[in-house]
Amino acid sequence: MSQALMQQVIITEPGGVEKLAYESVAVPTAKSDEVLVKVHAFGINRPDILQRQGLYPMPKGVTPVPGLEVAGEVVAVGADVTLFKVGDKVCGLTNGGGYAEYCVVPESQTLSIPEGVSFTQAAAIPETFFTVWANVFQMGKAKAGETVLIHGGTSGIGTTAIMLCNALGMKTFATVGSDEKVAAISNITHAINYKTQDFEQVINEATAEQGVDVILDIVGAPYLAQNLNLLRRDGRLVYIAFLGGAKAKEVKLGQIMMKRLTITGSTMRARNTEEKAEIAKGIQENVVPLWAKGECLPMIYKTFKFDQIQEAHAAMDKGDHVGKIVVEVI
Repeated sequence: MSQALMQQVIITEPGGVEKLAYESVAVPTAKSDEVLVKVHAFGINRPDILQRQGLYPMPKGVTPVPGLEVAGEVVAVGADVTLFKVGDKVCGLTNGGGYAEYCVVPESQTLSIPEGVSFTQAAAIPETFFTVWANVFQMGKAKAGETVLIHGGTSGIGTTAIMLCNALGMKTFATVGSDEKVAAISNITHAINYKTQDFEQVINEATAEQGVDVILDIVGAPYLAQNLNLLRRDGRLVYIAFLGGAKAKEVKLGQIMMKRLTITGSTMRARNTEEKAEIAKGIQENVVPLWAKGECLPMIYKTFKFDQIQEAHAAMDKGDHVGKIVVEVI
């Protein structure tokens, strides 16, 4: 009996969107601690773009097929799986391989989709919510009553961070790159066009020179001095990218010491299964109940069909999106 086949997306070589292609392969088999998901939709994320460009390779032994988040229906479970069964609607943070008609996901990185949440919405959840929960709340220790600055406020990560901070009792500021993007999120945060405004000055004026408690940064070196200036005593600066540069020329160590600042950061790809499971547990306890009430659901910018993967990546490359880009497989 021949094994069932599926379509998946591959990166033929590092480069532009034209390097994305399709191939027919056998449907994967779930290991003992995994679920096999028939993918209805998957999200496009910045790490996928970097991987396509050859700048963010998968760890050794992990599938080179891109795709970090999927939503769909469980069609098979491993021998040790206890939380899910065939037929369950789930979304999950993959270890790669999400750009496909079927994908295996570790049970510990899988979440149930609440009633009323679509597969398209659910597909936009795992990567951004895992990243935000890990960096803003676990590492950044943000808590109710504090103020958080989010750089890149209209990205999938940015919109997720804003909504989740709002829902959990924090005040937010966000930097964006155009007046159109300011308008797009002005109903959920105090948005600042960094191209026409000095975000440090704006925030100081808005907070009576008090600044912020936590900063989630994707820019890196160019913003370091302003970030340190804005942080209150015991403030936390968390890096998840450095799109503007990875090496800062000067760091005011005395400022860090006097304010007792914490500077940290992380990537999701480098985390092991146990760490991702701990993040999933925090989301299950604190965030899934919000989704069930229709709160904190991801902002969807645009959807594409499975045969439009190049167009989906081109939309991400362009950078005009507000929220998430999702590919619908079914």
